[in-house]
Amino acid sequence: MRDVYREILENLDQIERDYGVRILLAVESGSRAWGFASPDSDYDVRFIYMQKPRDYLRIDPARDVIEWQLDQVLDINGWDLKKALYAIGKGNPNILEWTASPIVYKKAPEWERISALTGECFSEKAALHHYCGIAGHTLKSCLSEDRVKYKKYFYALRPLLCCRWIRRFHQAPPVAFERLLTLFETGEEGLTRELYEAVEDLLAKKAVTEEKDLNPQIPEIIDFIREECGRQKALLPETADNPENDMQKLNECFYSLLKEEL
Repeated sequence: MRDVYREILENLDQIERDYGVRILLAVESGSRAWGFASPDSDYDVRFIYMQKPRDYLRIDPARDVIEWQLDQVLDINGWDLKKALYAIGKGNPNILEWTASPIVYKKAPEWERISALTGECFSEKAALHHYCGIAGHTLKSCLSEDRVKYKKYFYALRPLLCCRWIRRFHQAPPVAFERLLTLFETGEEGLTRELYEAVEDLLAKKAVTEEKDLNPQIPEIIDFIREECGRQKALLPETADNPENDMQKLNECFYSLLKEEL
């Protein structure tokens, strides 16, 4: 039986050897991290790596991504630390989700210094535009036919619940879908009982259904997605701009990590 976890760790070690880098953080970033994987879901491994100090002082810029593997089981790629810190400073929702993933394959002690700064870099406006855009695109491109893939519902549901979370708490949403769903089970901003039960039933079905399978539309869920996409899109112009993050703390963190490598 294939030991995928061990294979992932072996690949990460191989990347460090082949590229002469040090991986500071490696996590799961896709449906497995979100909590709605199918039996045949692949592993979306994302990592942040640090090059040797001299590579940051080159006249010709070094490549800042490593695209290691993409097949039916493993999708492994990573970002250079400088690229990652800049994205964190801009409140990039993708990379902030990486840093909060519940599935961690590798984490260097130095990452704690970076992690302490990520919470300060959340951008409400950037996140709302990001999640609303994903939900709208999924609705338009993947949920318009009579038969759809179960996973596509979640590619719209999760971003929409993330939008609700952000508007309620004004902070980064959790990565796990179940936590988002539980929050909105009851209360004024909650889902209807029928919708909540339909989503719970869909979670159970997806856990035993292959990703490529096409299935009939679920009226309660698709109607909610259409209505919530429209509501969240209409609210976007009212979202206040976030002040620009001060990059100085991230710069100082970057400098200190480089200095320790000299």
